[in-house]
Amino acid sequence: MKRSMVGVAALVVLFSTAYAEASWTTLDFPGATSTLVYGIDGSNLVGNYRDSDGTHGFLYDGTSWITIDKLGAIWTMVYGIDGSNLVGMYFDASGYHGFLYDGTSWTTIKTPWGGEAYVYDIDGSNLVGYYSLFPDGGNYGFLYDGTSWTTIDKPGAIYVSVGGIDGSNLVGTYQDATGHRGFLYDGTSWTTIDKPGALFTYVNDIDGSNIVGDFYNASGNPYEPSGPHGFLYDGTNWTTIDKPGAIWTAAKGIDGSNLVGWYSDASGYHGFLYVIPEPAVIPAPGALVLVSIGVSCLTWMRRRRTL
Repeated sequence: MKRSMVGVAALVVLFSTAYAEASWTTLDFPGATSTLVYGIDGSNLVGNYRDSDGTHGFLYDGTSWITIDKLGAIWTMVYGIDGSNLVGMYFDASGYHGFLYDGTSWTTIKTPWGGEAYVYDIDGSNLVGYYSLFPDGGNYGFLYDGTSWTTIDKPGAIYVSVGGIDGSNLVGTYQDATGHRGFLYDGTSWTTIDKPGALFTYVNDIDGSNIVGDFYNASGNPYEPSGPHGFLYDGTNWTTIDKPGAIWTAAKGIDGSNLVGWYSDASGYHGFLYVIPEPAVIPAPGALVLVSIGVSCLTWMRRRRTL
């Protein structure tokens, strides 16, 4: 029996690890001229679309599209989702406002310092984003738990915006004298997230050890031909996320192995769902033949033992 097990183990070595093919799904709100996806939680996706009436938020569950419009607003944008709670911002006659929407009630999010809050993500009762103070014009990241406000201001930065939250970990983008850099902040320590070789790096979301965002090779202006390109970073490895055939690709949200964002091509802007390839065991060349031979040998050995 021991010899048989050794033979089986040898056959297992003949198999190699590879990656399954990546899966891209284009997402276009029906009748929209452009669709941008920003957040994901399970099977639910949120973002914004444009049509002849302006800009609207949406919720998409994989089957049905639901328009999210703040009553009385000129436009509404949804950026983050956690369960039934959506966050984003809207614009009305009095200016820009952050919001929390639970499917029934709208709560306007305003900082205690008088500045408007731009809300980008939510995790439980915690909201993150950035706010601006006038007349100094400074932009500061924030964490708001529904009661208390915490300013997230990286030492030496000119500008800080928090784009994503997962537990105690916050990610986002800061600007200093050298340009725009991504960051990871755990409440105590700051870690700069810089795509190797990129001019600018923007970090948008986090799930566990996986971070997603965009990078630019030549310019930080998203309306120039140089970018952006999406990326996935697991703390060690960088993977560029570029939709095949697209001009630009922007990675905005992640949940498990699912990544969302938007891309542009000759026909305009489209949302996407990208499934991160999982490792798969693939037989090495000739392995199936050897496995067949091995199984035949094992069968012959068992028959001989019974004679």
